[in-house]
Amino acid sequence: MHKTDVAIIGAGPVGLFAVFQCGMLRLSCHVIDALDHIGGQCTALYPEKPIYDIPAYPEIMAADLIEKLRQQAAPFHPTYHLGQQVKGLQRTADGYWQLQTSRGVEIMAKTVLIAAGCGAFGPNRPPLDGIEAYEGKSVFYMVQQREAMRGKKIAIAGGGDSALDWAINLSDLAAKIYMIHRRDKFRGAPESVAKLNQLAAVGKIELVTPYQLSRLVGDGGQLRQVGVATMDGQERLLDADVLLPFFGLSMELGPIADWGLQLDHKLIAVDAATCQTNQPGIFAIGDIAHYAGKLKLILCGFAEAAMAAHAAYKIIHPDVALHFEYSTTKGAPGSQAA
Repeated sequence: MHKTDVAIIGAGPVGLFAVFQCGMLRLSCHVIDALDHIGGQCTALYPEKPIYDIPAYPEIMAADLIEKLRQQAAPFHPTYHLGQQVKGLQRTADGYWQLQTSRGVEIMAKTVLIAAGCGAFGPNRPPLDGIEAYEGKSVFYMVQQREAMRGKKIAIAGGGDSALDWAINLSDLAAKIYMIHRRDKFRGAPESVAKLNQLAAVGKIELVTPYQLSRLVGDGGQLRQVGVATMDGQERLLDADVLLPFFGLSMELGPIADWGLQLDHKLIAVDAATCQTNQPGIFAIGDIAHYAGKLKLILCGFAEAAMAAHAAYKIIHPDVALHFEYSTTKGAPGSQAA
């Protein structure tokens, strides 16, 4: 049995920054995450992918961002419960929220911050016969080590930001990159589409449109060719060592859906001013939270973490006036740890 001021569900970037914000208010935190490491999607899906919209960092790798956030939270000594999912959440007679995890851990928290991204996630797999034999060997749904792609002939399938980002990111070290999409137009950011077309114009990337995946050719889990076909059945075979299919993630709320929270299209509805849900003392921040005008950006999640922490403080210490101070006034975070 653990007791804490705040239980944070989710150890992604927003959850980690919430530890810092709570720490600055002298609130203790326990953090629970289903993954066996911190970082959420940044660590699990694209640790070596550059992020460009973090203030003061023109460019930072996802894994490096998580390490900086870990360091920022460290002075406040959060307790991490990794590799386990919150299975139960209920209110106790004395006003605590009782959380039970899949590993039998019980946490009594005065408030709860849900920073679970989009819930439990996994890749949307293309419907190709026998693809399971290649997964983890020459078919990958994420790139964890960019250098492992050096000198490879890579087929990338998809038309969104992830597909475009990795085609551009790998263009300087792959032997060949095919960009496969069932339409001539891509759904990614205009700047990424323009960069993709520039690389295609100089021969760095071959655009394979309008085609979609049709079959895999290889043996022992190693690809030799990727089959693609048009809507009218015209087929091509692309010589490829690796297939990277980026068709988005399959998102499920999991047990969160049973906690009596008001939902809006599988997202948790919150008060935009405090990020509190319809359950007093439970807050939702980051991608899982929804309110009018919501932007799904990490930096917006950071702001929501600050708002939720301040609102949680008023619940935890209802008789104490909180005098807001800037971090430059309060001093180094290490001096604030409880």
